[in-house]
Amino acid sequence: MALSAAVLLAGALAYTSFSASTEARTPSQLAGMAIAPGKTYELTGKVVAGYEQRGGTTYFRVRDRNGKESVPVTYRGQVPDPFRADREIVVDVRKQGGVYVGQPGSLVTKCPSKFTADKTQS
Repeated sequence: MALSAAVLLAGALAYTSFSASTEARTPSQLAGMAIAPGKTYELTGKVVAGYEQRGGTTYFRVRDRNGKESVPVTYRGQVPDPFRADREIVVDVRKQGGVYVGQPGSLVTKCPSKFTADKTQS
C-alpha cells in the first residue's frame, strides 16, 4: 500500500514539474506572437553590443542566435559576471509597453562554446 502511494506521489510530482515548465522563446518568436498581458515568457538569445547600466538597471537588446531580430530588455538587479555583448542569455520577461522587463534573479548567461563542436578538427 505504501509503495503504491509513493509511486502515485512520484508520478504527480513529475507531471507537475513538466507541465509547469515553459519553452524558451527567441526574440523573433516573441515579436511574431500575441503577448498575453501580465504573462511571463522565457527569452533566450544573444546580448547586442551597446548595452548600458545605470544605477541598478541594465538596458540592453537580445537578438536571435542566428539572426538580426532583436527586442529591448530592461533588467533591474545584479547581472552575472560573464554578462557581455554576444553572450547567450536566458531571462524571464514580461512585456510592458514596447519593452520586455526582466524578472529579478532570472538572468542567466550560457557558456559560450564549451558544449559546441570544435570546428578546427578535421
